[in-house]
Amino acid sequence: MKVRTETPVQGDVLVRPARADDVVAIHDIIEHWARQGQMLSRPMQNLFENLRDFFVAETSTEEGLRFAGTGALHVLWGDIAEIRGLAVAPDVQARGVGSKLVAACEAEARRLGIPTLFAWTYAVGFFERCGFRLIDKSRELHPRVWSECLRCPFFRGCNENGLVKKLEGVPFPKGLPKPPPAQVPPGIL
Repeated sequence: MKVRTETPVQGDVLVRPARADDVVAIHDIIEHWARQGQMLSRPMQNLFENLRDFFVAETSTEEGLRFAGTGALHVLWGDIAEIRGLAVAPDVQARGVGSKLVAACEAEARRLGIPTLFAWTYAVGFFERCGFRLIDKSRELHPRVWSECLRCPFFRGCNENGLVKKLEGVPFPKGLPKPPPAQVPPGIL
């Protein structure tokens, strides 16, 4: 069998599952945006522990492939997964990198049979363009989302926006047990 190899066109965005040797670049881009107050910092240990959740975007250049961004799909329960750690290098923003990372997360959710995606973000417009809808976090959150908030250092007075996307054609999992009752952290609502 002959394997066809294609050379990516310069400027193409390629998305693939993250590998261990990507963690430093993933950490650096997340820290870049965390220092600017645009996302949460993630310890390197957390990135290694959740490496299978992450995707990496690369752009092709004359020199080869270059790291352009990252995003993760973190399963919260059998019917919902969070897109988190979505970070794009400043010099390639508005070139489709973020959208392709979200699309990779969505494809993985479909493969896993997860019908709902969720994101905490300040970039409401971006996620709306990706088909998400803004929700009232005081009424519309899945109970498992709050379990993640309990670990967040900013849960008191959180000002991030919650957005949800129902994936067409992905049925609710059969026989799914109910999640534990919501534990809403004090000070969020």
